[in-house]
Amino acid sequence: MSEIAVAYIGMTHLGVNSAVAAAARGMQVTCFDPDEEVVEALNAGVPPVTEPQLEHFMRENEERLTFTADKASLRSADVAIVAPDVPTDDEGNSDLSGLKNLLALADTNLGPAIPLIVLSQVPPGFSRSLALESGRPFYCQVETLIFGQAVERALNPERIIFGAAAPDAPIHPSYQAFLNRFDCPLLPMRYESAELAKIAINCCLVSSISVANTLGELCEKIGADWSEIAPALKLDRRIGQYAYLSPGLGIAGGNLERDLNTVMRYASAYGTDAGAVEAWVRNSRYRRDWVLRLLHDQLLDYAPNPKIVVWGLAYKQDTHSTKNSPALALIDHLGAFGLSAYDPVVPVSAVLNRALEQKQSALDACEGADILIIMTPWEEFKDTAPADIKAHMAGSIIVDPYGVLDTNACTAQALQHFTLGRANV
Repeated sequence: MSEIAVAYIGMTHLGVNSAVAAAARGMQVTCFDPDEEVVEALNAGVPPVTEPQLEHFMRENEERLTFTADKASLRSADVAIVAPDVPTDDEGNSDLSGLKNLLALADTNLGPAIPLIVLSQVPPGFSRSLALESGRPFYCQVETLIFGQAVERALNPERIIFGAAAPDAPIHPSYQAFLNRFDCPLLPMRYESAELAKIAINCCLVSSISVANTLGELCEKIGADWSEIAPALKLDRRIGQYAYLSPGLGIAGGNLERDLNTVMRYASAYGTDAGAVEAWVRNSRYRRDWVLRLLHDQLLDYAPNPKIVVWGLAYKQDTHSTKNSPALALIDHLGAFGLSAYDPVVPVSAVLNRALEQKQSALDACEGADILIIMTPWEEFKDTAPADIKAHMAGSIIVDPYGVLDTNACTAQALQHFTLGRANV
C-alpha cells in the first residue's frame, strides 16, 4: 500500500489525538499549529492535553510525526484535515472564528487539488455555506472522540461518518485511501446530514444519562438500588451493554451541552418542538447540585462547620478538562467552609474563586477533614483503601456520587458512605 501524507491542522485535543492515531495507522503525518510554543512542546514530547496512551503513541510513531508551525509544510500533503477544538461558552454556543481562520489558512497554502476535510464539530449548514476560494474537494467528517478515550477512539473508530456536497459522487482518491486505512464501515451522506448525525448521537447519549439520573434519584427515595437495575437494561438488545446507564452529576465537558443548545436554537428558529431537550437541560442542571443538596439537607447536621476535601476537579476521569465541571460548580458554593482539593492532573489553580494549597496526594489533602467529597472517579481514588482515608480524616463522612469506593469497605471502617442511585441512610 502506498504511503499517504496527511496534514492535520490545529493541535488541540481533537487534532493531536487524531493525528497520532493516523500515524499509528501507518501514515506520514504533518501536525501543523500556528502557535510556535505548542509546536515546541510537542517536539519535546509534551502534548497540550492529558489522554491515556497519547504520549506512548507519540513516542512509538515519532518517525511518522512532524510537528511544525511552518505553513509551507502543508504543500506536501495528499489530504489535509482541519481539526481544532471549537470552544463553547457556558450556554453551549460555539465560537467558530478560530476554525474559519485555519480553514482559510489551509485553503491558501495547500496544493490546488488537495482535498480539505473539517473534523471539528460544526453546526448544520456550516459546510455547504463555506466558500473556499480554490474550489477544492471539501468534506466534513464527524468526530466521535471521548475525553479519556480519545486515542483509542481515533485509532479504532466504529465507523466513519462524513458529509459531501454530493454523497453519491465518487470520493476523492486521496481521501478514499486515507479512509481505507481505518478498516471500518464508511457512511457518506450530504453535509447537513453528517453535521446533524453528531448531534443525534449526543442526544441519544443524553437521553440515556437523563434516564439514569431521573430513576437513580427515585431509587434514593424509595429504597431501590440503581446498580442492581442497570445490568438488566444492558442485557436488553433495544438498549444494550454499552449504553450510558450510570447516574452522574449532570452533563459536563461542553460537547453535549453545545449540541443540546444547537437543537433548541434551531427548534426556535424553525418552529419545531424541543421540549424533551429542554427537559434534559433542566434535569442536568438539577442533578449537578446533588452533592450540595445532600450537604445542606443531611450532612451539615453531623458536621455544622466542616473542613471539606474535594477529590477531583476535572469534569471526568482521564482528562485535564474542567469545562462545566460539577466539582468547580460545587466549590463555588463552599466558600463558608474550610476547603482543600486534589486532582491527579488538574492543578488547584483551576479553582478561580479562592486560593487553595497544592497538595501532593489524595491522602495528604484529607488530613484533618470532616467530609470527603469524591467528584471525579479517577482510578487513583479507586485504589485508595478506606482504612487509609479513615486514618487521615478527622470526621467519617464520604460523599461519593459515582461509587468509587466500596460501601462495605467504608462501613467496616465506620465511614458513612453516600452515593448516587441508592438510598443513603
